[in-house]
Amino acid sequence: MSTNPIDSFRALALQVTCHAVNQASDRAQARSMMQEAIDRLGQQIAGSIAFIGSDCRLIVLPEYFLTGFPLGESIAVWAEKACLEIAGAEYKALGQIAQKYNIFLAGNAYELDPNFPKLYFQTCFVIDPSGSVVLRYRRLNSMFAPTPHDVWDKYLDCYGLEGVFPVAKTEIGNLAALASEEILYPEVARCLAMRGAEIFLHSTSEVYGKERSPKDAAKIVRAVENMAYVVSANTAGINNIPIPVASADGGSKIVDYRGLVLAETATGESMAAFAEIDLAALRRYRRRPGLNNLLSRQRFELYAESYSQSHFYPANTIQDQEVDRKHFLQTQQDAIAHLADRGII
Repeated sequence: MSTNPIDSFRALALQVTCHAVNQASDRAQARSMMQEAIDRLGQQIAGSIAFIGSDCRLIVLPEYFLTGFPLGESIAVWAEKACLEIAGAEYKALGQIAQKYNIFLAGNAYELDPNFPKLYFQTCFVIDPSGSVVLRYRRLNSMFAPTPHDVWDKYLDCYGLEGVFPVAKTEIGNLAALASEEILYPEVARCLAMRGAEIFLHSTSEVYGKERSPKDAAKIVRAVENMAYVVSANTAGINNIPIPVASADGGSKIVDYRGLVLAETATGESMAAFAEIDLAALRRYRRRPGLNNLLSRQRFELYAESYSQSHFYPANTIQDQEVDRKHFLQTQQDAIAHLADRGII
């Protein structure tokens, strides 16, 4: 592996089918299904690189590509069945793929954290060509799953603010992750851009169609307003669940720092969404004065006080106790009522 900075390389948003583990009878069967998924990925990554070329150095995988998402399972059951351990066998196996093909491998999984033994977090990760996890981002906005914001004070004590908004400075640029619907939250991408992010790695599982969806529009907007690449990998459907397989299928894409879609695929398993990442051009663009240099024109002091005075969805609603998914719905309902009482909505 070369540790010299690279000005240009190919990235791939690899669109693969998710084989859900919800129907697995126990943890052992679920782990076996995850390993089968990793074995398939190894073959697909090998074939994709053979087609694209050895300068394919970054591959982004879809959201929860190893497990699918919980369908009625309690937090405790899902943690036991489907969540990865920080130094577990699945990360080791994915690290071996990254080593073998000299790539940065990004993805998304549900993950346990010994600092929060009764919870799990949905985690975006990046594995470098040595096989090491060099970025671990925990999703901050989720409807029915725990997030760092739900245990905010303790999470900050454990990881600090840089651990909440991590950016990995690597030979292929400054990498940051966005999880699924978080592409709709401009503040998340902006906080990562503040820390130097150049390439947003977006693992998602979403509806794809002819008409542009809010998420699809947001991918372009996040790229333009942060002057960054977005590499967005969607699922090619989800097997083994009652929802029709192709409900979340298609539209993986790469968007450049000007908002131009460089590559996009349709539905089904595909490696068609690959394109050049030209870091030298990106950096020239960011350093060129003018109307389009939106990053250099940001006046954050204008907005800081409004943010600090506004409290919508509360922090620290989980305090080391077991929690069921009704908690999150009730918290949102309370937040809506609070905003309505204040005349905000």
